[in-house]
Amino acid sequence: MDHPLAAAFEGYTPTEIPLGDLRPSAVMLLLAGPVGAEDVVFQVRTTTVRHHKGEISLPGGRRDEGDESFLHTALRETEEEVGVPREAVRVLGALDDVETVGSRHLIRPYVGVLAEGVTPHITAAREVSELLAVPLAHLRDEGCRVWKPVEDHGMPSATPAFDYQGHIIWGATYRIVLQFLDLTAAVTR
Repeated sequence: MDHPLAAAFEGYTPTEIPLGDLRPSAVMLLLAGPVGAEDVVFQVRTTTVRHHKGEISLPGGRRDEGDESFLHTALRETEEEVGVPREAVRVLGALDDVETVGSRHLIRPYVGVLAEGVTPHITAAREVSELLAVPLAHLRDEGCRVWKPVEDHGMPSATPAFDYQGHIIWGATYRIVLQFLDLTAAVTR
């Protein structure tokens, strides 16, 4: 059976950013659970990783030389970090590229649906300290939108974020999830 959100990706062409001097990477926005009651799988990064210590992210990472494509990177990293075999992910499509400011990564996000009976679990304890299953309905609720205080070149600022039980999802991950919500809004009404 086709997933109802697949319709949002039909005919959609994601915007690709020229790589230039950016570090190529890819992530998987992974949907888990029954249709209409899906969760988005997030991971909390450890405080020992090089970039984005303690932040909430989607499974994914830097593209390796041996990776055939950005999609290969997203699937490989998802398998390495949260134990989800590539064949257990039905890829619905790609979203627009996102650039991170501080770490200078170009992120190519993909959206995938997890096969029934497969449960994500931490398989890269050096990189991932916790997994969060955030209901898609919660992310769609405007009430979970907050502002996160940040420092921008030494000046206090605020950036939009999602709040889930005290977990703040912001930055590139916020922008990826927001684009996914916007793209799929029409097929969920």
